[in-house]
Amino acid sequence: MSKAMYSTEEVADLLGLHVRTVRGYVRDGLLPAVRIAKQYRIAHEDLAAFTAGRATPPAGAPAGPPRVEVSAIVQIGPIGRDAMNRLTTLVTGAAAAREDADGQLHVQFVYDQDRAGLKVIVIGDAGRAAKVLTLISALTGEQP
Repeated sequence: MSKAMYSTEEVADLLGLHVRTVRGYVRDGLLPAVRIAKQYRIAHEDLAAFTAGRATPPAGAPAGPPRVEVSAIVQIGPIGRDAMNRLTTLVTGAAAAREDADGQLHVQFVYDQDRAGLKVIVIGDAGRAAKVLTLISALTGEQP
């Protein structure tokens, strides 16, 4: 029968790690432990969950999958003012169409009239950003 509680030294020996590494995992909340006097004690169940990659997240950590965001700058040129107005209107409309509450997307445009160049800055949800980038590609006639 396995022990109910382990010291950080015992966990370090079992996992082949330095004891400071184990203490760091405990301090960072990656490995749950109880502090008794000046020593940490790790429950067998918590150690098993940690080694199986199922450690409970630290207190206050958000639940669910991580949020993925994209930052992209698209440079288009040369492009005339009329084409720029049409493109920015269509892209703004597409970016404003909300598919869900979590999919935030911000799009900004910078037009340099002297160089006839347009920069499109896209920041936000990866899926929605991909759709906007595909739209820009289609509107500019770029072949994939």
